[in-house]
Amino acid sequence: METKHDILERLGVMLEGRKGADPTSSYVAALYSKGVDAIARKVGEEALETILAAKDGDKLHILRETADLWFHSLVLLAHFELAPRDVLAELARREGISGIEEKATRDLGKHHRE
Repeated sequence: METKHDILERLGVMLEGRKGADPTSSYVAALYSKGVDAIARKVGEEALETILAAKDGDKLHILRETADLWFHSLVLLAHFELAPRDVLAELARREGISGIEEKATRDLGKHHRE
């Protein structure tokens, strides 16, 4: 049985499929054709718009801007061959771990890579 949450998986599949599409026929294909800088810039723009919507306090505006942020984040993930399930797995890995503890573990790993 399909759930509302399956939309993330469906979007991931659609975004992957847009990689080879004609940039004149698809917004996502056009974004991919501009490269990671353009995709990342779009994620940043949507993050700022989400912040501004939150400051305004308009729930519908917050919801719509968050949807835009999530969508463009999914485009960025797909650019790097990552899928929504990869993010969900990371969230599941963190479940039940203190945010402070998880962040400290990440910071330790960063020093080991340098």
